[in-house]
Amino acid sequence: MQFFYVYILHSQLSSEHFYVGRTEDLHARLKKHNAGEVSHTAKFRPWHIKTATAFNDEQRAIEFERYLKTASGRAFAKKRL
Repeated sequence: MQFFYVYILHSQLSSEHFYVGRTEDLHARLKKHNAGEVSHTAKFRPWHIKTATAFNDEQRAIEFERYLKTASGRAFAKKRL
């Protein structure tokens, strides 16, 4: 079965920097973030995974990622995740 992960990264350099993303290979994606291969996260590396949620439906993963990037989604993640 294939899984789609929505993840929240937390910068080890700056306690106030987080990044929300989606991938099929969580560990490979984290390596890319920490290697500086992702322009949006290169400045605040190294990163660690704060939260990751697996979905077996890609559309639901896309929707959850979009939600987490909204103001209410950020508030939800801060309080619950």
